[in-house]
Amino acid sequence: MQPLTQSQDRWWRLRLTVLIVLSITVLASCTQSSDLTQTDPASTPTATSEVQAAAEITPRLEGMATVVMVANGSPITIEVNGEDAPVTAGNFVDLVQKGVYDGTRFHRVVREPDPFVVQGGDPLSTDPDVPASRLGTGNYVNAETGEARYIPLEIKPQGADDPVYGQTLAQAGVRDAPLLQHRRGAVAMARSQAPNSASAQFYITLDDLSFLDGNYAVFGYVSEGMEVVDGIQQGDRIESARVSEGAENLVE
Repeated sequence: MQPLTQSQDRWWRLRLTVLIVLSITVLASCTQSSDLTQTDPASTPTATSEVQAAAEITPRLEGMATVVMVANGSPITIEVNGEDAPVTAGNFVDLVQKGVYDGTRFHRVVREPDPFVVQGGDPLSTDPDVPASRLGTGNYVNAETGEARYIPLEIKPQGADDPVYGQTLAQAGVRDAPLLQHRRGAVAMARSQAPNSASAQFYITLDDLSFLDGNYAVFGYVSEGMEVVDGIQQGDRIESARVSEGAENLVE
């Protein structure tokens, strides 16, 4: 291997620094208080048996579905992949059908120094009395039970018959790349450092972000309206989200 030039060395140092920061804070929230508002990690599924059980009882999408989300008066079409991420996709489609995303804000938009993500879907963001510092800390809470819903991390490696649950691919000792990767327009679940803490918040990638592959659950891609995503500013609202096709594939 040839030695790095000075410019290459600076580039790799910057990349490493970004990766370290991301491993601590990325996608969990835009504030340091996110872990304090999550359910105790001990109550989220961690053991293999618990994760498998959660995968069975969580709404599942057994097939494909199309979701049309409207922001700034324009549609964003998302192809949701329940074939390769049935639990994650089922959770998203179920929340869309419940109207959970209507009126929520994109509370985190990162484009500098490089295009990264727009993140939204926090149910807290529909309440104008909730301070901006708390946005990014909320979860979907079942109104009937008062309990928050969390889903296990779900990542399907290439060539595998089933997804890996409850662990990143590295933690599971899987070297194969995930089938659903973080290319531009990927839609994935945000979470805290606890692998099984995803609930309602999601993000859309603004560029190819391969360094996130195997660590976060991608469940679909923007098929139309990526120019709308590119124009989203922090604080913009999701005016509506509807399932236009594939609702019959949702299994409660």
